[in-house]
Amino acid sequence: MTLLTPEAQRRFALDVVRKLREAGFSAYWAGGCVRDQLLGRTPKDYDVATNATPEQIREIFGRRRTLAIGASFGVITVKGPRAAGMIEVATFRKDSAYSDGRHPDNVIFCTAREDALRRDFTINGLFFDPFENRVIDFVGGQEDLALRRIRAIGRPRERFAEDKLRMLRAVRFSAAFDFALEDEIRDAIRDMAAEISVVSPERIAAEMNRMLVDPSRVAAIRLLLDTDLAASILLEIVPQNEEQTKQLEQALQVMGRLKGPGFALALAALLHTMSGATDVEVVCRRWRLSNAITDRAVWLVEKHAAIADPQAMKWSALQPILITDGIEDLLKLMEATSAEGAAAYCREKLRLPPDELNPPPLVTGEDLLQLGIPQGPQYRSILQKIREMQLDGELLTREAALVSISSF
Repeated sequence: MTLLTPEAQRRFALDVVRKLREAGFSAYWAGGCVRDQLLGRTPKDYDVATNATPEQIREIFGRRRTLAIGASFGVITVKGPRAAGMIEVATFRKDSAYSDGRHPDNVIFCTAREDALRRDFTINGLFFDPFENRVIDFVGGQEDLALRRIRAIGRPRERFAEDKLRMLRAVRFSAAFDFALEDEIRDAIRDMAAEISVVSPERIAAEMNRMLVDPSRVAAIRLLLDTDLAASILLEIVPQNEEQTKQLEQALQVMGRLKGPGFALALAALLHTMSGATDVEVVCRRWRLSNAITDRAVWLVEKHAAIADPQAMKWSALQPILITDGIEDLLKLMEATSAEGAAAYCREKLRLPPDELNPPPLVTGEDLLQLGIPQGPQYRSILQKIREMQLDGELLTREAALVSISSF
């Protein structure tokens, strides 16, 4: 997989604006990249806004270098060099009604000012001229950046009625930037929180992923609870009594100690005190997470309880956990729950030589077949029993293992 570099992304973003202007059109960087730059952050990607139509954009950059997936909304994706990735180039537009609470029924091409006014929050409604080093601000976004606040462009209820996902985005931006939610936004989210149900599970999951892997994850969860969004998307963390309140606080402390977690680990940390593995799987299926993420999150919650005292475990019980692909996440979870001693013991065992940590099995299914044992479910139980005895030092040779089968 080719790694994107900030330098290549920026050069490509400059090149896109330059080519549009050379063709006689207006073009600016837009949205999040402008916000991040003004906050002193390196933009993760760049968006360009222009008065060129989608068809004109494709003519300028060529059809082989463009994707028209979002053309109906005025968006063309332009493919750049390998280290630069892709840039979405959007025609200045204003949106019609949002019948589904997520997408405009159609768009009308317009001016840069009108385009800014249809966006969600003032800090995301900024344009930037990279050649004149000039911010174009029609919505007061620079002032709100300075005041460190999240404010809607226009009436919050109208913005949220158009696109319900904006409620989750407001929470994420507030937590990630440590910006205050304007009171009118907070009140609107509380009143409309239940309407988040019209948003697809995949989009909710994407926002939750961004929240939970970010260092601001604890603040984000507290905001989800405060705005009542948690009750609509993650009821499992809403405490129903004093004991659950303590469990939630414990989980938030654990989450806060994680360093650079992936989605599965962060989700497991959030749920491990208040939910069992079954509940974790329910959440993952609700959000339609991949099998890989689901299996990892469920496994972490299951094994976190099972491995609480590894020194007291038989090697045949501990070893299969240690050689599982998710062990590093499990150890991070243990360390975050203040089980440093248990985690250190496991890390010490992981430093064993490969043949000692995970020795080849003494007996295989082929051996059972040669002994005349009919194939069937018993193969699994026989091989499992022999493996456990091997790991615990009760069987040391293949010959001894074959002899022991007759006693099963």
